[in-house]
Amino acid sequence: MKKSTRLSTFFLAFLFILLGCSQQGPLWWKGNLHTHSLWSDGDDYPEMVVDWYKSHGYHFLALSDHNVLSTGEKWTNVPEGGDRMQAYGNYLDRFGAEWVVEKQKGDSLFVRLKTLEEFRGLFEEPGQFLLIQGEEITDRFETKPVHVNATNLRELVPPQGGGSVLEVMQNNVNAVLAQRERTGQSMFPHINHPNYGWAVAVEDLIGLQGEKFFEVYNGHPAVHNEGDSLHPSTERMWDIILTERVERGDGVMYGIAVDDAHNYRALDSNHSNPGRGWVMVRARELTPDAIIIAMEAGDFYASTGVLLEDIRFEDNTISLTIQAQEGVSYKTRFIGTRRGYGPADEV
Repeated sequence: MKKSTRLSTFFLAFLFILLGCSQQGPLWWKGNLHTHSLWSDGDDYPEMVVDWYKSHGYHFLALSDHNVLSTGEKWTNVPEGGDRMQAYGNYLDRFGAEWVVEKQKGDSLFVRLKTLEEFRGLFEEPGQFLLIQGEEITDRFETKPVHVNATNLRELVPPQGGGSVLEVMQNNVNAVLAQRERTGQSMFPHINHPNYGWAVAVEDLIGLQGEKFFEVYNGHPAVHNEGDSLHPSTERMWDIILTERVERGDGVMYGIAVDDAHNYRALDSNHSNPGRGWVMVRARELTPDAIIIAMEAGDFYASTGVLLEDIRFEDNTISLTIQAQEGVSYKTRFIGTRRGYGPADEV
């Protein structure tokens, strides 16, 4: 494997994206594509989750709970005391008794989770904020967790299984792409947190067909972005993937940053909180089609803090302008593999 210089944890931007960038007209839209709520293993109501992102300056959000869409009927139990009761109280205060649907069953209180179609009207505004339906297709091979996000699904994709980690990923990617082909609706899969459970090797990602995205940064504290003595970091994985795929003619794989948020009240490094990683997408309008088209063209960057005023590729020259914060120093490093490298080379 080749060694890649480590990018700053505050800035994860894939600069190959620039070939697809337009020079005038499009705007930058901030969004998160990996988010959880009480529809699966998040700890807050979906409206509260959406409210956090909209109030913190995001333009779009995909709710991507495990193996479920925010459709149909689901009730969640509210035990006496503890975090769940606190979440219920906050939910009731924020949206009111007329909005919250609840029932008593014996000594237990239950609250019905609202569907995406029920609550999207509370938040969506043309050109201001957009909600996108998503799913974290949660699969495994033997004991290894293999998760694939799908953005802008029309229908639920059940886990497809397979005889290896690569085959599980490929089958789930294929299922999303097949739904896209069949329905005509824009959507795409992306590979989640490859180092979670040390499940996905860089060789698996190199061999994957039809996939354009993976999480080079995931904000969950348990996914091992940094790797360890036996496993490469996701940033080093990315460099290896790009080198091998481009050399083979398989095209690039874009790196995205996401929150993978589960916890919305306990805000500390031990919990999976919102606001840690996002994508900035340059598109002419704030619609699912426009966001997906721009991302597939590579007209976006991923960040964990730094914002850009502009980014260009002209006359074989990359240039960018950072939206600087007072008192902060910035260092920009361009990382790649030299032509003519040997298998044992370090870059």
